[in-house]
Amino acid sequence: MTSTDSKTTGAAAAAPILQIKDLNVTLRKEQELIPILHHVNLTVHAGEIVGLVGESGSGKSMTASAVTQLLPGGSKSLQGSINFCGEELTTKSEKEMAHYRGKEIAMIFQEPMTCLNPVFTVGQQLEDVICTHQHLQGGEAHARAIAMLENVHIKEPEKMLKAYPYELSGGMRQRAMIAIALSCSPKLLIADEPTTALDVTIQAQILGLVKEAADKAGAGVIFISHDLGVIAQVCDSIAVMYSGEIVEAGTAVEVLTTPRHPYTKALLAAIPGFTPKGAERLELCAIPGMVPDPREHMDGCRFAPRCSVCGENCTAKHPPLHVAGDGRSVCCWKEAEAGDTAITAS
Repeated sequence: MTSTDSKTTGAAAAAPILQIKDLNVTLRKEQELIPILHHVNLTVHAGEIVGLVGESGSGKSMTASAVTQLLPGGSKSLQGSINFCGEELTTKSEKEMAHYRGKEIAMIFQEPMTCLNPVFTVGQQLEDVICTHQHLQGGEAHARAIAMLENVHIKEPEKMLKAYPYELSGGMRQRAMIAIALSCSPKLLIADEPTTALDVTIQAQILGLVKEAADKAGAGVIFISHDLGVIAQVCDSIAVMYSGEIVEAGTAVEVLTTPRHPYTKALLAAIPGFTPKGAERLELCAIPGMVPDPREHMDGCRFAPRCSVCGENCTAKHPPLHVAGDGRSVCCWKEAEAGDTAITAS
């Protein structure tokens, strides 16, 4: 058993930090109702990093927004369950959710320059979060801020506290965002494409900090990315999203080395020179077509128009979710036809 397997097994023994069950989200745009998420199921344990991967428009960030109850637009419909540490978030008021955001559930965004206020120093923004959620004041808040910057390996924390966001590099701004996110010791950390705009060296450092948050602080992490190469470096388990649905989920080793859904295989084949250890080398190939518009009604599998193994069943009826003997869940008619899966949900 590898260290990752051991960690995932240990995490599974305890109650999950986050459990999403049969989540459906519909947003209203003018007079139109747009279904965004369909029957999403996701579980995160303490110390576990769960990768949420898929193309742009797959519903990854919308899933994170549903967890924090920060869905865009005015009128919206949310059905299903989002259970966080035994509390049902879908029934919480805006005032109650304000308690969870920042303190219990923290987020790291793709571009910190749009999240950090340009007219306040890093220190003012970091200490404000600490004062609000940790109820520390003055020197105690300042000391906590310095400690958090040191935790993200910033060598001159006092200098950083006095700096404005525009004075910092992209990597330093992202470290500051991580320090703010971790300052209140959250139980759940949502990292939404935190390394996309960074060069490879800085990217590796940021990934290391996310892993530290899970290993040392014991936080559960949802790591959102369109890049399976990045996901492979940090995640214990992976959920692959397509057009608002999770089409395959399992341990990172299983999903990367023996992908079962045609979309997962296509994503892996679309990465130049990427072959996970123990996996079969795939011929480099682009995925034809585009992710369908969420407004578009489809009776069958939503990936069918782009799928190289699409059959008659695939276009006629939406595939139910199947769970294989190893616990891997796959939403594909080909898996059902293989005869080693059991239907668990529609």
